[in-house]
Amino acid sequence: MAKHEPGEHPSEDAPSLFPRTGDHDFGYDPGQVERFLQKARLTYEGSTSEDPITSAIVRRTTFDPVHGGYSPREVDSALDRLEDVFAARERAAVVEAEGHDHWIEGIAQVSGVLRGRLHRPAGERFRRPNRKKAPSYAIEDVDLLCDRLLDYFEHDQPLAVDDVRRAVFGQATGEDGYEENQVDAFLDRTIELMSSID
Repeated sequence: MAKHEPGEHPSEDAPSLFPRTGDHDFGYDPGQVERFLQKARLTYEGSTSEDPITSAIVRRTTFDPVHGGYSPREVDSALDRLEDVFAARERAAVVEAEGHDHWIEGIAQVSGVLRGRLHRPAGERFRRPNRKKAPSYAIEDVDLLCDRLLDYFEHDQPLAVDDVRRAVFGQATGEDGYEENQVDAFLDRTIELMSSID
């Protein structure tokens, strides 16, 4: 995930882009949030060619926690909308450059790979951690989301991309759960696909 360096906090007198948490509660570092959104705006406007922001970068961006920072819920919602905007632009760019059929073909290929994993038996969809005490995701929770995704892809059952973005799994340990990095990578690709077709 993209990581921003801590920086100076905006002046308390400066207008806030988002509501803040209480002084004793953690929120997102306002300076980091504002710098990222400024860079995203420049990318959107075509004002910069240096390290442009993409939908994938928006999805993976994190901010440091600080007391009295910006409300995580409000910032996350704004980032979700921003990701959707960039995903739509990226889709349009592919269609314009390579044609609608090429875009559909790419969607079908990614969908086929994802569905291949979703069709694996429950409890066998992802590998288990090698280390005995490594944190892992509760298998039943992950499999439940996988079942919903399979219904979405193959039976047109409604499922919002935000439901996948906000998915939370119970904690397991070692081989009692699925390896977190593999599940995260799969969901990241799934969100990318859903954003491009919804």
